[in-house]
Amino acid sequence: MATRLSSVLECRSLGFSYSGAAGTADVLRGVDLSLQPGERVAVVGESGSGKSTLLHLAAGLETPSAGYVWLKGVELGALSEGERTRLRRSQIGIVFQAFHLVPTLTALENVALPLDLMGLATGRALQARARTALAEVGLADKVERYPEQLSGGEQQRVAIARALVHRPALILADEPTGNLDSATGESVFRLLLEQVAATGSALLMVTHSDALAARLDRTARMVDGRLLKADGATAADPA
Repeated sequence: MATRLSSVLECRSLGFSYSGAAGTADVLRGVDLSLQPGERVAVVGESGSGKSTLLHLAAGLETPSAGYVWLKGVELGALSEGERTRLRRSQIGIVFQAFHLVPTLTALENVALPLDLMGLATGRALQARARTALAEVGLADKVERYPEQLSGGEQQRVAIARALVHRPALILADEPTGNLDSATGESVFRLLLEQVAATGSALLMVTHSDALAARLDRTARMVDGRLLKADGATAADPA
């Protein structure tokens, strides 16, 4: 069995709950999950089952109520908020269902943003890397367009380029085709898999689609905050 030092992502006994007027609600309960370098894993489940919460915890955007998350062997709970932010910027790329491009930035500027924030490139080198990333997703002729000037499929291609431009260890994709029609969604999904394979990143994708999930290396199902294998057993690491 792989160790947490060799895993890109490892979650152990992960739980998340919140308190409201109706009492305490358990969103995640005892989740175990690990991803190895280059591995592509899908988490499927109904709305409200806890899929997106799992991604937020994996990215260090939320703090678990119980359990642990290790990213590249580093326990996120042991880091300050600033340290988690820096680790997330360097090791994770996120593709959202709603694209989340900065509307006042061009496609080129959106893709260059992670490099700029990390100080990985400046000036001409920064623009060159961003242009290359956009060319790799078929948007070499759209670098100066603003998000409102792009179709939904083109915006998601920009988002994919932005997520991968710094060659992160882990890509988190939250319903990446959910806002697209079926033909555009298929094109974007194939592109995402191609780009992930080209960079060697691991991919953790949450989706409602069993058909998309079946095209990844393995699938786990989220049911009422618990992560199950496709056969209904509690999810565990691959042998």
